[in-house]
Amino acid sequence: MKRTIIAALGAMVLLPTGAFAADSIREGYWEVTSQTEMPGMPMKIPANTIKHCYTKEDVKDQKKVIARDKNCTMTDYKVAGNKVTWAMKCTGQSAGTFNGETIFSTDSYNSIMKMKTQGHNMTVKVKGKRIGECPKK
Repeated sequence: MKRTIIAALGAMVLLPTGAFAADSIREGYWEVTSQTEMPGMPMKIPANTIKHCYTKEDVKDQKKVIARDKNCTMTDYKVAGNKVTWAMKCTGQSAGTFNGETIFSTDSYNSIMKMKTQGHNMTVKVKGKRIGECPKK
């Protein structure tokens, strides 16, 4: 069970960047909150919030952003208006199949991903919002 939670948390790292689609997303500093739901878990998995700077280069090729883990391969990717659907298969520590749907606007998005990993099903809900320009280095 502990390995499953670790795999779920690893997959959440994949998703926040993967939630961007089409060419309307803006580069900048983003706050992304992920909530994992796993049927049969004796406890609720705490939400995970990260802040990340996305450059123009980061958001140029959305497929690479979604499948940025070298152990993941995109198996489907479709854009319809402000909605993108995708599927990928991963090997290694985050091994499993992943299907997602994201509805976005210029400065925010809501995403849901269904995962099948290590014999367990999980759902990850993600909310992202642009909070400004990237901090100066």
